[in-house]
Amino acid sequence: MSESAVLHIRGRVLVGPDEVRDELWVVDGRITYRRPAAARDVTTVTGWALPGLVDAHCHVGLDAHGPVDESTSEKQALTDRDAGALLLRDAGSPSDTRWIDDREDLPRIIRAGRHIARTKRYIRNYAHEIEPEDLVAYVAQEARRGDGWVKLVGDWIDRETGDLGVCWPRGAVEAAIAEAHRLGARVTAHCFAEETLAPLAEAGIDCVEHATGLTEETIPLFAERGVAIVPTLVNIATFPKLADGGQAKFPRWSDHMRRLHARRYDTVRSAYDAGIPVYVGTDAGGSLAHGLVGAEVAELVRAGIPPLAALSATTWGAREWLGRPGLTEGAPADLVVYEDDPRADVRVLTAPRRVVLRGRVIG
Repeated sequence: MSESAVLHIRGRVLVGPDEVRDELWVVDGRITYRRPAAARDVTTVTGWALPGLVDAHCHVGLDAHGPVDESTSEKQALTDRDAGALLLRDAGSPSDTRWIDDREDLPRIIRAGRHIARTKRYIRNYAHEIEPEDLVAYVAQEARRGDGWVKLVGDWIDRETGDLGVCWPRGAVEAAIAEAHRLGARVTAHCFAEETLAPLAEAGIDCVEHATGLTEETIPLFAERGVAIVPTLVNIATFPKLADGGQAKFPRWSDHMRRLHARRYDTVRSAYDAGIPVYVGTDAGGSLAHGLVGAEVAELVRAGIPPLAALSATTWGAREWLGRPGLTEGAPADLVVYEDDPRADVRVLTAPRRVVLRGRVIG
């Protein structure tokens, strides 16, 4: 658009879960609810408008084998953008994606730096693989490199036991989380297993990814401590296939993964009912495709989370949690427009009518 161009969003603007307006305007890339006095070039888009969706667990710059080149990273970010995900929390990547910040046509990214894992206890080429005595130093390093987040690998398959096992001694985790907080960063962790969760919550962790191991013992602890979860149900759906692949070598691990998968919806619903903050994330970028944010919202609803709460988990609530604005006066115009009311059927999210990024109509 030219300098005098104005974008007019008309229909139903879902400013918040309890606030709906009939229109908004975009002037110089920012939102206003005041009609511009002298707009000469007005483009009107009609429909149901939401803040740009949040994928709070994805990996731009990563594929199943490790870091990827800039061309592949660009395709990943474009796929997320076209799906309506305009704010990404990159929950661990070995690639330097800072160049994306200079691109006006790509989503905004909040980075957690590179994964921090125990030696030989995670996917090859993904993480810093270290021992507990180095955990504090690496957490400090990634806290300085990231955008206010650090990502630990809390558990992974232990080849000696043939099952999921905790990666870090309690004292090392407590010291590492304290150091991250001292540096102004929040900490999240990849966790599948049950026994990993209580020590992390008691150590002051801010968020847990996947959290399939939550039980009636740890759910109240998470709720009391305000530990958020990002269930990544579209990723948990792959557990049976993973279990089949590991059955011959690691039957205990395979059976465990199947059990975690079987109770996934009950786990997420119980967490939500207890008051644990739940946010949308897909885990895209490893072995999973990008652009699945709408499918993940639908999975949360399938688990029993009310549709409006599931919408908030990828819009109003998620943006507040990450410290980014929604459809407020003066905010950057990052929004998505749909043909139908997403509150009535969240599956609408998989088919954006228009994507508006930094005030520009993308599609």
